[in-house]
Amino acid sequence: MKITPLRNWASRVSTLALTAAATLVSCASVSHGAPDYDEIGKQFSLVLQNAHFSRERFSMDLYEKFLECYLQSVDPQRLYFTQADVNALRDKYASSFGDYLLAGETRTLATELYAEFSVRALRHINQAEKMLREYSRELPAFDSERTTPRSRRKLPRAANDEELNQAWRDMIDDMVLTEVLRRENVARLAREKGKPDPNADETPVADKLQARIKRLRNEVQEADTEDMVSTLLNAVARTYDPHSDYMGAREEQRFKDMIKASIVGIGAQLREDDDGSTRIEGIVKGGPAAKNGQLRLGDRIVAVDTANKGEWTDIMYMSIDKVVDLIRGKKGVAVKLRVLEAESGEQKEIVIVRDEVPMSESLASAKIVDVHKEGQQPYRVGILTLPSFYIDLDSGDVRCASDVKKLLQRMIKEGVKGLVVDLRFNGGGSLEEVRKMVGFFTGAGPVVQVRDSRGHVERLTVSGRQLFRGEVVVITNKLSASASEIFAGAMADYGRAVVVGDESTYGKGTVQIPRSLADYLPYFASREGCGMIKVTVQKFYRINGASTQLKGVVSDIVLPMSTAALQIGEGEQDYAMPYDEIAPAGHYVKNPRIARILPELRKRSAARVAADKDLQYSKWFIDYRRQKIEENKDSLNKVTRAAEDARLRDIQRANNEERKQRYEKMASDDARNLTIYRLTLSDVKSAKLPIASKDDEDKYMEEAEDPEEALEDNVDYPSNLDPILRESLYIVGDMMELP
Repeated sequence: MKITPLRNWASRVSTLALTAAATLVSCASVSHGAPDYDEIGKQFSLVLQNAHFSRERFSMDLYEKFLECYLQSVDPQRLYFTQADVNALRDKYASSFGDYLLAGETRTLATELYAEFSVRALRHINQAEKMLREYSRELPAFDSERTTPRSRRKLPRAANDEELNQAWRDMIDDMVLTEVLRRENVARLAREKGKPDPNADETPVADKLQARIKRLRNEVQEADTEDMVSTLLNAVARTYDPHSDYMGAREEQRFKDMIKASIVGIGAQLREDDDGSTRIEGIVKGGPAAKNGQLRLGDRIVAVDTANKGEWTDIMYMSIDKVVDLIRGKKGVAVKLRVLEAESGEQKEIVIVRDEVPMSESLASAKIVDVHKEGQQPYRVGILTLPSFYIDLDSGDVRCASDVKKLLQRMIKEGVKGLVVDLRFNGGGSLEEVRKMVGFFTGAGPVVQVRDSRGHVERLTVSGRQLFRGEVVVITNKLSASASEIFAGAMADYGRAVVVGDESTYGKGTVQIPRSLADYLPYFASREGCGMIKVTVQKFYRINGASTQLKGVVSDIVLPMSTAALQIGEGEQDYAMPYDEIAPAGHYVKNPRIARILPELRKRSAARVAADKDLQYSKWFIDYRRQKIEENKDSLNKVTRAAEDARLRDIQRANNEERKQRYEKMASDDARNLTIYRLTLSDVKSAKLPIASKDDEDKYMEEAEDPEEALEDNVDYPSNLDPILRESLYIVGDMMELP
């Protein structure tokens, strides 16, 4: 179990929808110096109250929520603070929390609260290290009937230190038992296959876990003022709603990189290693590290000279975010890495000049599939994959709508008559880009409605002619959020697409605008590293008047997807805004055809799903995962856990054995019945589109092999068309066939 006290990953589930007018202003300094966090906190508080959709003023009730939200953010699994601790902190801060910010004492409050957290965190980390030192001499037998919660997030806090200490003992025992069973399973697989055990030379279990706990200690201790203030202000913002937040200078840059689908760095994928170093897990093909040629997969970084000036930073046990911040930087500026070679362990120093690294896997891409089954009319369909609605907020040179238009134009030229738009795991992005994209399929008309805190409703429209007139299926899942929900909802409201996937999407129906806090500081205040506030200013609504807030976009055809069992979505977030409805937008006409043929589409799809063994396996796994989440407990008895693991392995082995023969036949059938062409942004002007291959999926990055995964009998699904995508293609075919 990895505990990350300063990270609130809920905000990363959904890349925020930005209004068309939203721009980011860099913090151009009038005066230089360290960030004035006291003034930043004051202006942040004023902007939040005046700009947020709710317009809620600071109050005693809110102050208490601020504290609760802060404690939840630093202690999400309730492993640091007892209820007695919380009561004491409430007595001390609950009546004055917001007054600190308004009085210009943000830094004081941030450091005091973090000190309260740090003292408790380090005390329990010490306890964990002591336990693991004892286990380094002899591991426990794990023969009791104790259990431990899988998640403590919604459980009552421990009443006292004794209960909390027991929670830590349970957690450490769970970590140890999990690692012991993992090693035994890998060793067994290696023996069965007559291969060497990849873990034979691994450090002892307790020593390995001590290294993880040491990294946790460093994460607690390495927090600087920016981290502390960010954690504090984020807690305040997220009491208003889950998507308003504060971003310090480092987080602001990460946000910009995420939304524009490119970064400036060395082009390497990093992973925290258990020895404290940072391991190279992937190298972007054609990126700076690949061109340099000295950095290898499996190499371990131990120190970084971020400006190549002889000023080294030891990164052992440093959090991965901090390591990434040190390695990223300005284009054309070199960074020096101190590296231990993967094979020899010898130390070397490598200088790499940073450059723009396009994240190709985050850009729009497509395929064209010719389906020519015997006895059926052949048809040509397209697959458009869109991981996010990206935009370069600095220059505007990279825009997903223009990329999608290029892909659609080439598909139309190639005679594509039906299209699958894959929005699985698409967390959103630019509202302006999604507005344009809807118009490609609907032509001129309203796309989405936005309402501000005063009740004023604006209907955002798109002009221009319809670009693609064929049949459309949109795939979504629980992690399709924000702008994805606008697109799926608009396509459904116009009757332009059948939405398939999870029962509903994420359920984020709010609009955030990023505002540089530099614009609000007094004229002579330092603007250095001021960061920005991202504040919810509007709610958006489908053109039929329904909000996507909480309820999301409901699928027309529900398919068994791996995300179905996840307890994730807007409704799972604290302080989520409510669902409501407004009047439908005028001047749009819903095509009634899909509603007319939907019963037949569902009937045909249900028959295929019932006969599809992979989708039935998915249904079984979804039920299993839901049961485990509902039970919320794991046994700490080795025999019990091993038996459960063995049962799952037997099921997986049987599935894999069945799949081998079936996939071989499917691949043979696909070779006869399908022709799949690759269509990336680099292919749109090619005279002839290339035939897609398995290598296309690995084109972006060279990745390190996992020796444990190589021992598994997993088999690849044929033709790089996963079962959900394949069923979606069949549904498009049905739509083309039905009158």
